[in-house]
Amino acid sequence: MTDPRTSPLDPLPDVAWQPLSPRYVLVRLLSLAIGAVVLAAAGLACWLVTDWWPALAGAGAAVLYALVRAPFLVRQVRSWGYAERDADLLVRHGLLVRRLSIVPYARMQFVDVAVGPLERLFGLATVQLHTAAVGADSTVPGLAPAEAVRLRDRLAALGRHGTEGL
Repeated sequence: MTDPRTSPLDPLPDVAWQPLSPRYVLVRLLSLAIGAVVLAAAGLACWLVTDWWPALAGAGAAVLYALVRAPFLVRQVRSWGYAERDADLLVRHGLLVRRLSIVPYARMQFVDVAVGPLERLFGLATVQLHTAAVGADSTVPGLAPAEAVRLRDRLAALGRHGTEGL
């Protein structure tokens, strides 16, 4: 019997995908909650000052959106993965629209490690890959800082090695 999580359209079923840190789910949920609270507070404040009922409805809509979005966000984070191969890095993500990015090491111009305030709070980092092609950049969020630095250094070394013959 085949694994139900794989698809016949998956071009790389034998790749060992590395998942993101489970703490990244908390980062995304907290970000969603902060946005919902800010919008709800603004709507509530507007309603209290003006007695305009659509502002109160907007506040309720913000909270409802966050409650509906949260379970999908958890699944969305779990859909992320990356894999290092000999000549390229694979990055996949998405639930409804699945995306697989294959970034050849020789095409990388530079590799960046970014840490936002919520990521810093949870001890995570994001690796950003920049290529020469417009729209071909890729990111791997939700990594432990040590793994992010290791991945950045490895990608930079492999990118340097791949361009030596040019």
